[in-house]
Amino acid sequence: MTQSGQITIGSRGSKLALWQAEWVRAQLAAGGFSAEIKVIKTTGDQLPEASLAQSGTKGLFIKEIEEALLAGAVDVAVHSLKDLPIEQPSGLEVAAIPRREDPRDAFVSSDGAGFADQAGGARVGTSSLRRESQLRYWCPDVEIVPMRGNIDTRLRKLEGGDCDGLVLAAAGLLRLGLEGRISQYFALEEMCPAVGQGALAIEIRQGDRAVADVVGALDDAATHRAVAAERAVLRRLGGGCSVPIAAHAFEKAEAPDAPLLHLIAVVASPDGKRLVRAEGDGSIDEPEALGESVAQDLVAQGAREILNL
Repeated sequence: MTQSGQITIGSRGSKLALWQAEWVRAQLAAGGFSAEIKVIKTTGDQLPEASLAQSGTKGLFIKEIEEALLAGAVDVAVHSLKDLPIEQPSGLEVAAIPRREDPRDAFVSSDGAGFADQAGGARVGTSSLRRESQLRYWCPDVEIVPMRGNIDTRLRKLEGGDCDGLVLAAAGLLRLGLEGRISQYFALEEMCPAVGQGALAIEIRQGDRAVADVVGALDDAATHRAVAAERAVLRRLGGGCSVPIAAHAFEKAEAPDAPLLHLIAVVASPDGKRLVRAEGDGSIDEPEALGESVAQDLVAQGAREILNL
């Protein structure tokens, strides 16, 4: 933060990343704080056709932004939380997780037909092992078309006939005003979302209390607790953001007097032949304990063997 109080926000340069950074900037401005956005190109941006699962790089879309944060070139980093590795670099911390957007996955087709209406052997574009494994489990004859690139790039590939449909995070489409392109929302039972899907992580330098006090006002306690439970599953299973582990937590509305956190988690093999699922309830005050418990249930069902395939 400069002496004048201006905050520099580090962000990727994609349309969605800039929307997210601009949202944070606008929230800070509403609170009376001035902020500017600095675009930083990440490894993931420099390798647009590389396989996410085989890249071998942790934090593919955030490494360079975190380096800029540690160097003091920016004061705040805004990430899609699902891109944030479980282990953060020494010297950094997540100061806020705002209220998340719709966490579900969505199917987008060129003719508006949903996934359930596709003919056998439909070609579906995705770069996510998590999505691929669950799609293959429910529809073994689906043809997966590897699909990297930002949302606009993927939509252009769809319109160009590279595939019959795409599976994308609903949150990104909604944030960019593209809800009209959604042909079908996948139910949580059909496609369990990625850990942290739909949520943002606002990262700062540890000990920077001035910035922490400013961005801390953007934190949403319910989302923060839910994401903590989801990330506990990932931590227990030893997975990263490019493995077929899915988890989603939410507070149960039917228990207002004694609020409970409900967690669903799934591990599936990339070929879709094996899928294990676990879920449970826990205290909203102990989200990590719930995540550990549900992860242990997955392990008991053979999750380790699936992940080691």
